[in-house]
Amino acid sequence: MNSGSNSLNVLGMDAACEAVYRRLLALPGEGQQELADSLGLSDRALSVALGRLRTLGFVRPAAEPPHQLHAVSPHLGMEILLSRQEAELGARQQRLREGRAAAARLLGEFPPPGGSVPQGGVEFLDGLDSIRDFLEILNSEVGEEMLAFAPGGAQTGANMRASRPLNRRLLERGVRMRTVYLESLRRDRASVAHAEWLTLHGGEVRTTSALPNRMIICDRRVALVAVDSEHTGAGAVVLRTRGLVETLCALFDETWRRADPLGTPQRRDTTGFTPQQAEALRLLSQGHTDQAVGKRLGVSPRTARRTAAEVMARLDARSRFQAGVLAAQRGHLPRPYA
Repeated sequence: MNSGSNSLNVLGMDAACEAVYRRLLALPGEGQQELADSLGLSDRALSVALGRLRTLGFVRPAAEPPHQLHAVSPHLGMEILLSRQEAELGARQQRLREGRAAAARLLGEFPPPGGSVPQGGVEFLDGLDSIRDFLEILNSEVGEEMLAFAPGGAQTGANMRASRPLNRRLLERGVRMRTVYLESLRRDRASVAHAEWLTLHGGEVRTTSALPNRMIICDRRVALVAVDSEHTGAGAVVLRTRGLVETLCALFDETWRRADPLGTPQRRDTTGFTPQQAEALRLLSQGHTDQAVGKRLGVSPRTARRTAAEVMARLDARSRFQAGVLAAQRGHLPRPYA
């Protein structure tokens, strides 16, 4: 059947119903078999269309002759249909008002995610589920810019798959996304592919040797920071206080300025150290173990141990302590975050 454009679809009448109604208006008294044949409809399709038209009030049995159908005038049919839709709209609005009242009562009984009421621009989120719930709200509200520190090195497949739809929606809305990862991300093919996917869709990615904590800043007005840098899923603090958020934005801007774009090689200082090697040396000089150094750099303890051996050899140091002393004397230690 070719019924042309379905101009009445917005009023709840599909293409088959509209074609049957128009045919009955044009040829009053035409039998059902003729209707089906002329419109190319099966008996079942015609029966469904006529049933829908009767429900809408556009067709009713004719008074005379019997066993024929009568199509009401378009003026009367439209008035019936619009009146019905207005009644349905009124009912939906009433249900919406009732739903809002029920939601207000429920929100009054339970605290916000994290179990604490925001006070003084600070809110605490307890556990990973509360963090994820808050991030969904944050992603729906961001208007211009999303900034992020993503420590931990190689990203998990589950996290990358879960983040892509959210990231795509933000980028398609024109939100500027800038993310700083650890240098160790460059060693993981899947993580690099994900970062390249971000840049392909308009995101900006850089890497640095170390990050102080996991952090997300929305429109430079709301910041989400992990409460434990070693276990970032344990909880987070949401900050809305202007001075605190501005301080975190300054930290991000400075880190971003010193970080390397993903597609460029790692920079080295005058001694040939990469930023990651220099950061490893700083951590070792403070007495951190290979495991602790590896966690901060997003690498395995084995890789951290190998990095320590490389910097010791470059400094011609016999011990880690001596390497730290020599590095400090020669100005090789990077500036710490805190």
